[in-house]
Amino acid sequence: MFNTLIVALMLAAPQAAEPPTTAPAGTVRQLAAAEARQGVTVDVDHIYAIDNSRIGKYDRRTGGKVDEWVGDPALVPHLNSCARVEAQLVCASSNYPATPMTSSVEFFDADSLTHTGTVSLGPGTGSLTWVERRDGFWWANFSNYDGRGGDVGRDHTHTVLVKFDDDWRRVSAWLYPSTVLARFAPYSSSGGAWDAEGRLIVTGHDRPEAYVLELPKAGGVLIHVATVPVAAAGQAISPDPTDARVIWGIDRGARQVIEMRLPEIP
Repeated sequence: MFNTLIVALMLAAPQAAEPPTTAPAGTVRQLAAAEARQGVTVDVDHIYAIDNSRIGKYDRRTGGKVDEWVGDPALVPHLNSCARVEAQLVCASSNYPATPMTSSVEFFDADSLTHTGTVSLGPGTGSLTWVERRDGFWWANFSNYDGRGGDVGRDHTHTVLVKFDDDWRRVSAWLYPSTVLARFAPYSSSGGAWDAEGRLIVTGHDRPEAYVLELPKAGGVLIHVATVPVAAAGQAISPDPTDARVIWGIDRGARQVIEMRLPEIP
């Protein structure tokens, strides 16, 4: 009787409501970039396409390549993304698909693409896939995976957003809601960027979707506000510093970077 009651209560428990799907993001333009395999970041004048151990720098107006960085795969085997933060590119790096997972943050001078520093975050949280700067803190996503490249005992549901201070000390952390995790599976979040309203725009590994999230007022799980169909099939994204409604992504199969205009988000 007791067990039957527990099952009945579980079945009656409310399920997480699926947030609305907005109108698709409009594709503004697509530019060829040989390094567009893991992600993209942009500034006022340039586009930076990210590959495992390479960064290609392109003129934003003409699409022409102006510089590149080529790293040692033994030291930097898997750059996942970069963000333009003041004069630097701040890049998320991991040892995927090796395990145990370990991660680092790699710093580059954005003008010269010279590698200027590293912070090793070590194992224990997951694979660092993106880092963003906001409100005086570092916001970093650690992905976990089902199967290949995943640490034993974890799967995609262990993906976590961590807030760090300037000394890379953990301040806070949040899990992702079940409605987003179901769309990540069997992979995880590959990209993230803050919008002008303080919401987090997140992408998965391969779905042509972006997920709009908010920090909760209480508790430790992010709030799923909306899903936006986009032309980019997952991977790392970038906000546009010249237009708050624009984000950039990639088509890794076509080796292209994609400029996209977000719709109104409820």
